[in-house]
Amino acid sequence: MSDVLSDVQREKLDTRPDESFYDAPRYVTHADDGFLDRLTELYAEEIAPGARVFDAMSSWVSHLPDAEYGTVIGHGLNAEEAAANDRLDERFVQNLNDDRTLPLADASVDAVTCALSVQYLQHPAAVFREFARVLADDGVLVVSFSNRMFPTKAVRAWREASMDGRVDLVRSYVDAAGSLAVRRVVRERPATDPFYAVVATRTPR
Repeated sequence: MSDVLSDVQREKLDTRPDESFYDAPRYVTHADDGFLDRLTELYAEEIAPGARVFDAMSSWVSHLPDAEYGTVIGHGLNAEEAAANDRLDERFVQNLNDDRTLPLADASVDAVTCALSVQYLQHPAAVFREFARVLADDGVLVVSFSNRMFPTKAVRAWREASMDGRVDLVRSYVDAAGSLAVRRVVRERPATDPFYAVVATRTPR
């Protein structure tokens, strides 16, 4: 199966283990209020109340709308951040650059969200295949990003790409999953930070 990124493209400036970089909690939101408000609106548009949600590469806040979901599972690299996120019903810590197998059952969630974090994946095709595996048929994947990042931890391919090039990268990750189809690409500037999102749907098994 395709890895999408070459060894050179997945290089990071900071080669320390990701766990050491995220050892201390970072209670920041990584984007301005306009971006975050638009993200919450997009989630309301794409994720139905009652859905089972997996918030991948999450943090102390999930930016979900004020809706009742079946369950919200969060994943990240810092246990303190995850514990502070009151939208999560379940949570786990895992470095997806080392272990790309999610501890979730096949077709166990209706939506996967990945906000402001996709730029740190060194093996995105494998991770997106896992997103597809855990999504139920017709489930939705929402990947959002802006021009902000921790540059020392972002992969080379992301650092060197334009914003439209980053859209193309995420589309290539979706295509590599094999059972996801891009349904919508959002490009907006609600405030200072540009808002980009790629929305994909899980094709029926």
